[in-house]
Amino acid sequence: MPAGIEPITKSVAEPAQSGGATGWPRIALVTPVYNSGRYIEQTIRSVLAQGYPNLDYFVVDGGSTDNTLEVIRKYEGEIAGWVSEPDNGMYDAINKGFARTSGEIMGWISATDQLHIGGLSVVGSIFRDFAEVEWITARRTVFNEEGVMVRVDPLMRWSRERFLLGAPNRHIQQESTFWRRSLWEKAGGRVDAEWRYASDFELWVRFFRHAQLYTVDSLIGGFREHADSDSVQQAERFNARCEKLAKAELAGQKLGWMRERLARMDAAVAKIPKARYFWYNGKKMVLRALYDMPGGDRPPVIKFDRIAQEWKIEG
Repeated sequence: MPAGIEPITKSVAEPAQSGGATGWPRIALVTPVYNSGRYIEQTIRSVLAQGYPNLDYFVVDGGSTDNTLEVIRKYEGEIAGWVSEPDNGMYDAINKGFARTSGEIMGWISATDQLHIGGLSVVGSIFRDFAEVEWITARRTVFNEEGVMVRVDPLMRWSRERFLLGAPNRHIQQESTFWRRSLWEKAGGRVDAEWRYASDFELWVRFFRHAQLYTVDSLIGGFREHADSDSVQQAERFNARCEKLAKAELAGQKLGWMRERLARMDAAVAKIPKARYFWYNGKKMVLRALYDMPGGDRPPVIKFDRIAQEWKIEG
């Protein structure tokens, strides 16, 4: 830490026992933030409005110079704790936050994004009721700059191979993804900050080595599109880094006929810069067809049975 800069730390809530008196699993949720005073209050309110009875919510600020700390202090009596100190970026902040939490279920929500009403209850219910489920993701959703939901994507189902191949794309929405701490520890117990713009993707790659991803037919969290977003500005860099990670993970494994043909086309197009855009869009059509193909690797979906009033796993 630079000389003369002292961290500000505030811890409020005492950690509850796993499961607590309510029977709900304890959820460790982290928000990394730096100079997001324009959005952070909506994010915090979306978390607190959940009313989830066993929440371990920690905010990690990177030393903001705008009104971010003023907003955090406004809600410090309702969260588990917060810290403000210089860090090495968002993923370093996330690792710091998780190290300060005890919840058995984990996830993070960035300072510009939001949870949907009841999202944490969906998360808690599923991990409480299905011991075999180690990580989940829900429908991808998008908020506009004002925080209004403007898009809900079709339900996605990823096996490890289809995910690495890119069918139909590799965007598992982090805001809608939660996992057990036991899986986090098996996969290394950290987010690797080396892969900036794609560190969440790299984490999913490691999770897939140990567990199947279950898709939940519900809404949990959403991404906010705004002018300052790295995800919007750095989309090409993100895709390139995901491609590099996926190829490294698949290296040495036997290629199916579809993967072999796609690999040949990728190699050919890489030599022709003007063709990359057209191949990228054409490849999405090919991968959509691959994604829709039946097969034993298609994972089940978790849906809510409105008659039985319970979550069920469907093939």
